[in-house]
Amino acid sequence: MNDNFMGEDYIIIKALENGVNIIGLTRGKDTKFHHTEKLDKGEVMVLQFTEHTSAIKIRGHAEIIHRYGSVTSENSSGSRNT
Repeated sequence: MNDNFMGEDYIIIKALENGVNIIGLTRGKDTKFHHTEKLDKGEVMVLQFTEHTSAIKIRGHAEIIHRYGSVTSENSSGSRNT
């Protein structure tokens, strides 16, 4: 954990297969999709939680790196194709 953290949270997503979908969800009374991206294998995206973004959904096989550590998501079919 980063005790010196100041500001908003960032995460890094690295696609481990083609077609990884990233979906940003809004804050507020009603949760809505506000942004989508599609990454191909090897592409990396840096994302930020803000006053407007309360959640990020990742669909596909990807490595997710954040201030608490990292995690690898499975691909859509639940099997690994790397």
